[in-house]
Amino acid sequence: MPSSSPSPSPSRRVALAIDALRHGWPIAIDGAFTLFPAETGFGPDVTARRMLISSARAATLKLANQREAAVPEAPVLIRAAEPFDPDLARAVADPALDLNFPMKGPFAAEPLADENAAGAAIAAMELARLAGILPAFLVDPEPAGEVQSVSAADLAEWQDPARLNIASRARLPVSASENAEIIAFRSADDMREHVALVIGTQDGARAPLVRLHSECLTGDILGSLKCDCGPQLDAALAAMADEAQAGGWGVLLYMRQEGRGIGLINKLRAYQLQDQGFDTVDANNRLGLPNEARDFPVAARMLELLGVSSIRLLTNNPAKVSALEAAGVVIAKRVPHQLPANPHNARYLDTKRDRSGHLL
Repeated sequence: MPSSSPSPSPSRRVALAIDALRHGWPIAIDGAFTLFPAETGFGPDVTARRMLISSARAATLKLANQREAAVPEAPVLIRAAEPFDPDLARAVADPALDLNFPMKGPFAAEPLADENAAGAAIAAMELARLAGILPAFLVDPEPAGEVQSVSAADLAEWQDPARLNIASRARLPVSASENAEIIAFRSADDMREHVALVIGTQDGARAPLVRLHSECLTGDILGSLKCDCGPQLDAALAAMADEAQAGGWGVLLYMRQEGRGIGLINKLRAYQLQDQGFDTVDANNRLGLPNEARDFPVAARMLELLGVSSIRLLTNNPAKVSALEAAGVVIAKRVPHQLPANPHNARYLDTKRDRSGHLL
């Protein structure tokens, strides 16, 4: 009697769905939709009567106020007079094409059928973010081809921070302090490997000075002047070294969450929009992406694995304090972390203060 193959695990289904989106292949979510990624999908014979776009992109296209959402901030279904093909879908999805295709539409927004459809649509936007592509899809395309199935429940299990564990640790003298240890964290499901740098001798009786720093290739490595990430990282390590010399200790959590979670390519797209005059918040919104997409429960899990429950947090962002507290971390004190502006990042810092609530 032939043996049947076991069905893929939830984590495998999510990994396959992310891979499918990066390759431009369709996915099906919760039986609600078959979705073809607008950015990466190609094929002259692929068309669809509807598109699914994020609520932020819909607001940019003046469509969000046309529909009633079963779930607030849910993505938006849009329909055009003629079917969407991949070229038109990309023009709708990508704000870099707005000047080349200014007269898109007219489009009509449709309500999502029910909460199941809304949940599937929200999961689709999150999968697009994890894949690093624009959050826009052709809906129920013709022809669809081979489809990878996944569910919102699969995604929730894949994102469970409890699946993160310590993979390795080693002594790592750094320029700020020769007494440092690096600890690498890995989940079986997520290819991103976060690290912690412990400076000084870990002391369970003292709340360490902690900096949660999201990866920034342009600022941390290339010395970009458009943000303050590189100087903030250097200043945090220096502050932790001073803390260690005074008998305390510090922890840098270096999170693989480029662009506050939207990914490197989408961050560079946001830079293009900033060069056109949009601030960081509006640039992300025009891309259809959130201004804040970092995974703070992962940071809380890293601290838990290090045996840290109470911290002094080096940040100017009250929302970061609230997010970590919601994830179970006790913030004994918020320690300000302000650095001087330069001509290239002054507006960026003003936007942090005026639109994101940073205490600058």
